Amino acid sequence: MTHRVPISLPARLIRLVLLPAALTLALMPRPAAAAVARTPAAIATGATVQEHVLGNGMKVLLVPRHLSPTISGGWVAHVGSANERPGITGIAHLFEHMMFKGSHVIGTRDDALDAKLIDQQEAVMDEMRGELSKLRAAQRRGDIDDMTKPENKTPRMKQLEVVFDSLVALQRKNMVKNEFDLVLQKNGGSRINAFTNEDMTYYFETLPANKLELWFWLESDRLKNRVFREFYSERDVVYEERRRSLESTPTGKYEESFNSTFWDASPYSWETIGWPSDVANISKAQADDFYSLFYAPQNLTAVLVGDFDPAQAMAYAEKYLGSIPRGSRAAPEMITTEPPQVLEKRVYGEAETNPTVEIQWHTVAQVHKDVPALTVLEALLNGPTGRLQKHLVLGNGAATSARANQDSRKYEGAFSIEAAAKDGHPPDELERAIYAELDSVARNGVPAEELSAVKNRYLTGTYRQLDSDFALMIRYGMADARGEWRDADRIDAAVQQVTSADVQAMVKRYFTRENRAVATWTRKAGSESDDPALAGLPEQSKGMVKNMLSRIKSSQDPAQLQHMLDRMDQMGAQAGPEMKAGLDLVRTRIQARIAELGAAKK
Repeated sequence: MTHRVPISLPARLIRLVLLPAALTLALMPRPAAAAVARTPAAIATGATVQEHVLGNGMKVLLVPRHLSPTISGGWVAHVGSANERPGITGIAHLFEHMMFKGSHVIGTRDDALDAKLIDQQEAVMDEMRGELSKLRAAQRRGDIDDMTKPENKTPRMKQLEVVFDSLVALQRKNMVKNEFDLVLQKNGGSRINAFTNEDMTYYFETLPANKLELWFWLESDRLKNRVFREFYSERDVVYEERRRSLESTPTGKYEESFNSTFWDASPYSWETIGWPSDVANISKAQADDFYSLFYAPQNLTAVLVGDFDPAQAMAYAEKYLGSIPRGSRAAPEMITTEPPQVLEKRVYGEAETNPTVEIQWHTVAQVHKDVPALTVLEALLNGPTGRLQKHLVLGNGAATSARANQDSRKYEGAFSIEAAAKDGHPPDELERAIYAELDSVARNGVPAEELSAVKNRYLTGTYRQLDSDFALMIRYGMADARGEWRDADRIDAAVQQVTSADVQAMVKRYFTRENRAVATWTRKAGSESDDPALAGLPEQSKGMVKNMLSRIKSSQDPAQLQHMLDRMDQMGAQAGPEMKAGLDLVRTRIQARIAELGAAKK
């Protein structure tokens, strides 16, 4: 039996949150009739998916499963970097940060003061934008080399920055930092997080089952009463995140350039984190407009999986999520379509990494009928018994590692194969070996026994995923963002019907020369990858160690390095003897880099 316990909320919030459960349910209108689906996942787990649409247009998916006294809840905004435009790239990811800042009642001691400070910050920022415009003009003329350098700032810009920083300091004194997370954690919440990709932004957490109403209230509050406090400070955090996660990694900038080369017209051509010049200049006015378009309830889907009564959940959904006003404008459709490819593209780069080849082919969107066959091809190539491992890595294979990735998104798709070379084997040898595997499938198809084994491996992996409420929540939300939630089950079922002839036809259709782009990374002379300490390491660990050493060398963040060191300790406790020497080398270099960064600060 589930017992209701007091909810840990700050005293000033308690009166705003909960009516007694019985009274709440009595006051609620009857929920709309649900569409109940008996899906392949339902057959495996005993669960059914109930689809509801609230009066404001928000979709609610309920999957009741009474396996443990918990609920996993999330909501997905049908917006990602593909919905951006040049000038505001990265804004979808910025919202992932801003939506944890709170509301009129969460995250602030005095909402009126908070609003006043935000208005004052905007007035100063408007004048700062004028100074930034002058700096851009000076850079275009060649009067300055880089407008982001501190020495190139105008005197007025420096004065304005001091005023702005003082307003931010006042706002922070008025804030209750991380209060949204803290409320959830005090009530047993875990997995409190979000992610952004090209097609969606997904927010989620797991809570005890008796905190069902708290979940609905908190999520509706941050949607209906959101406040973009610390907007420009958080924008700078994202700018720094881009530097650490992309620009400071061994191949981050190379991969970004390759991605922009692969796509001709599609907005998939920029990274989710955005171009640096855009991230540094997104305005709050642009964010307000973006929010009103893409975070309106008719552009959102909530997904709840776990131990709850569907009627009670829908009563809460109507009361809280249903109270969010419908958006006045429909989110604009993304209409830019990638044109047919007419030529092969090639990119070459020298990086501090193991010599690698990556090949990408244009394919199809998630809802396309060819996705199941592409999924089978990915499974055929991957895994310990997959063709890439057997023919490119083991025995006399030229690769230390190789993997395929089937990546069908909402509007377009890509299929990639990447392989890292063993010492003495050039990347073009790997490229030829990859084409040979695909040619074999195109000519000979897939033997019945192998095809059956591939489907069984895929099915096993899917059923393992269905054991978790959290994984089911992510599964259906992501599918809905790229098409509709039923696609997750539809594709799994269709995979089992794929024939050898289907896979053959698909390889012939998409895996052509003019439909591909090829990236070749070779080792930069004198790089960390040439470290003589690597010479005695086993071949199977050398590639991983090289990449880790490159990351260590480029890192400027002691906390990130300490996290890496902790991970090395965990891996060392489980690793076999063939990995021990490599892990010991990585640990030593991390410790040395932490000491080096500490000495530089003194």
